[in-house]
Amino acid sequence: MSWDHQGARDGFVVPPMPTAPPPAPASPWRALAVALLNLSGLGLGYAVVRRWWLMAVCWAATAILLLVALPADPDGVPGTALVLYLAFLALAAAHGASVGLRTRTALLPSALIAAVLGVVLLAVPAAGVVLYDGARDEATERMLLDRLDRADRLVTQSGKQDFATGEAGYRRALTAYAALGEDHPGSRAARRVPDRLKTYYETVATPYARKDYCSAVPPLKYLRTVPRTMDRKDLGDLAGWPDDRLATSLYECAAASLSGGDEGWTAQFGELLSTFPRSAQAGKVEPAVKSAVDAAVKSVGGDDPCSAVQRLGGLDTKVRGLPGEQAGVADALGKDADRASLSARSGTYACGVDQYKDGKFSDAVTTMNDFAKNNPHHKNRARAQKIAIAAEVAQTVPAAGKRLPTTASGGSIAVTVKNDSPDDITVLYTGPVTGSFTLKACGSCTSYPLGSTLGIGFKPCSNSGRHYPQRTIQLPVGTTYFVHKSRSGTGKSPASDTAKLSPGYVYTECAYTTGLGY
Repeated sequence: MSWDHQGARDGFVVPPMPTAPPPAPASPWRALAVALLNLSGLGLGYAVVRRWWLMAVCWAATAILLLVALPADPDGVPGTALVLYLAFLALAAAHGASVGLRTRTALLPSALIAAVLGVVLLAVPAAGVVLYDGARDEATERMLLDRLDRADRLVTQSGKQDFATGEAGYRRALTAYAALGEDHPGSRAARRVPDRLKTYYETVATPYARKDYCSAVPPLKYLRTVPRTMDRKDLGDLAGWPDDRLATSLYECAAASLSGGDEGWTAQFGELLSTFPRSAQAGKVEPAVKSAVDAAVKSVGGDDPCSAVQRLGGLDTKVRGLPGEQAGVADALGKDADRASLSARSGTYACGVDQYKDGKFSDAVTTMNDFAKNNPHHKNRARAQKIAIAAEVAQTVPAAGKRLPTTASGGSIAVTVKNDSPDDITVLYTGPVTGSFTLKACGSCTSYPLGSTLGIGFKPCSNSGRHYPQRTIQLPVGTTYFVHKSRSGTGKSPASDTAKLSPGYVYTECAYTTGLGY
């Protein structure tokens, strides 16, 4: 205190203490260094000029970005967050340059060294971008592998179902495989697609592996459409993989249907001959058809000739409908159809005999009449006509159908048949011999009143003043069954008579009508 007074007395003045260091002269290098250090995202530019809270703000912004960006996602950092962060870095660099222009640096000996360090530290965000891109690529790979796994699971699940139910799953899986190959060709998932497609094909074609050929046709046809969806370079040999298997399935399924009498074989053989006309399987179609015709022809002589005839008729029609691109196949199939047609026509006789023996007399009449009409030169035509007559008689007199008629004719006993009706009539008879003939109407005759035929004195064909149309036939001894039916009158039921013929007698049959029939 006394010193101060003394100094003042001696003429000395003590200067006041400064409140802050004087500003440093402007330095562009220092401004650049602070700006570059701030661009690292760590706020190091603020650190060298001792602006600690601003450095903390930079750290907080970078931390927020990392929270948004990590873990890496295939879609990357949201665009808004990235734009905001870049804008913040630009603002931090500009503000840091402004502060550093007239603020002395600490921690580093010179502005030049700080600038060089700022350039070096730019590698930090650059390295971060590279690492993030790598992490993002790995995330994308994992995402694509997940898609591949989901597609694989779809294939596995669909393989446990029938094809109709699982087809939708197969199609979704195929779409996923195709997208991986087309949209991400270099990915690990895409490189695994070809191997997955092998499993895909084998799974879809599981019915073929089980030799369930009919069930294998739809999935194999579907597999032939896969090249429309998938790149052939991914498919490789799989593009033609279904062809031979489909041809085999079509043949085996059709052959089984043909031998079993089912109806679907024509469509399958037709598709085989059209789609794979030169395949080994197509070459086996005609032998299979020939074998079926042979079996049906043999069956005509079996227990059910009518079914065999019906089958031969169906074979005739269906075989003619099969395509035959190769001349040899077409010609052979044509011959098979001709043989089936001929055998069906001749086999009709055996069918009619079987119907007659089974008591199906109405069917036998139709069958034998058709046979006689369609086979005018067949050796059995004459007997078929006899059987048709006997069957018609048996419809009215069932006892007449107990024995199959022969082609025998004539006999030692004369039987005269007269017509006492106003209609033309057909007389049918069967017994030891079988035949038929017609008699013209009796012009002066009338129908007898209903009930009059029941009287004790009723005697048709007894008017000596009338000329009754008549015919005499020779019949052998035995029982002969007669049926008389009108040739023109509708609604008139046939009349019948049973005659037991013995030697030494003369027999007369008389046909007449009542008000409601014979």
